Amino acid sequence: MRHWPLLACVSLAASAAQAQDVVRTGTAQAPIATSVELPPDSRIVYVSGTVPEVADPSAPEGSVQRYGDTAAQTRSVLRRIEAQLRAHGLTLGDIVMMRVFLVAPPGQARMDFGGMMTAYREYFGTEIQPNKPARSTMEVAGLVDPGWLVEIEVTAAEPEARS
Repeated sequence: MRHWPLLACVSLAASAAQAQDVVRTGTAQAPIATSVELPPDSRIVYVSGTVPEVADPSAPEGSVQRYGDTAAQTRSVLRRIEAQLRAHGLTLGDIVMMRVFLVAPPGQARMDFGGMMTAYREYFGTEIQPNKPARSTMEVAGLVDPGWLVEIEVTAAEPEARS
């Protein structure tokens, strides 16, 4: 009977040492995960909808030229999200869920999904950063600034064992 407390301590230490990872499912060819499972006690960080920075201050306010095309705006947004995550000790690889809101560029009937994907693929599923988030992409009628074509919000998670 005296050994039970010792066994319980060894068992607790062993389970604490077995770090659980974020589990991402999906095919290697897909640009997104079909699902993401977080281990218990993960630290979760929510990043509000993030919009692009001004690319050309000389362009008229409210114009797409002020912020760039969909690909340029997506790059800008992802860099800003990366900086926000860095402030929490996280990286783009820690993103588990992404929601992308796209507006059709002036003169086009539909959103520029291809432009968004061009920039997205530079940041996710690469040799340097192989993690891919679960993601939803939707076309919206407009965003707060008429020049914005892209807004992205993310949820990032850090498994408890990393903290």
